[in-house]
Amino acid sequence: MEPRTLQDLVELDKTHECEGFGRDHICVRLVATAHLPSRFGDFQVVGFTNNKDGKEHAAFVHGDVVGQEDVPVRMHSECLTGDAIGSLRCDCRDQLESALQSLGKMERGILLYLRQEGRGIGLTNKIRAYALQDQGLDTVEANHALGFGDDERDYSVAAHMIASLRVKSVALMTNNPRKIQGLENMGIKISRRLAHIMKPNEFNAFYLQTKQQKSGHLLQEQGEHPES
Repeated sequence: MEPRTLQDLVELDKTHECEGFGRDHICVRLVATAHLPSRFGDFQVVGFTNNKDGKEHAAFVHGDVVGQEDVPVRMHSECLTGDAIGSLRCDCRDQLESALQSLGKMERGILLYLRQEGRGIGLTNKIRAYALQDQGLDTVEANHALGFGDDERDYSVAAHMIASLRVKSVALMTNNPRKIQGLENMGIKISRRLAHIMKPNEFNAFYLQTKQQKSGHLLQEQGEHPES
């Protein structure tokens, strides 16, 4: 019988095993779901584990997404300093809250909360990168100085989470073309892109400019864009 609810998927995933996604063959298992009323709307929270590093990831689901097409999805990488503390050095908290507000007003949608702090370099390395930025480097230069690429994130977990939720195609809420490419490379169908642009402040304007100029982020005021 085809699963119809998130709880159906939890039951099915109790014995889930697969070859995994991406170069590291990451296999994700959906392990729990519960009702989560929030200041942004009514959501279901879904907990996931993976076979690589034991990190736990979450999806915040609004409405009926199982088996649906063109589901609005925001992939949000964890940012302790921004999400929890309200740092003005980035736009992460603004992106998180804006995405949840938008999804909470839609018929359906998903926010994937991924444990990839500091674009995948981890919290302490992100703080080291901040210190280098205090000395005049931009975000890309700081990452390179620490021996990392400008973005070390991997979207295998996100791709598997979307597949585990039985979503047939995604309207991806992003300004980052790499996210589109990363998901498409793992077989996720992207039906369109939803622009997700935040207003800069005096502390993150240079950070956002670097995103646009060096990392290819699409930060001009634009509406929806189908992806070919």
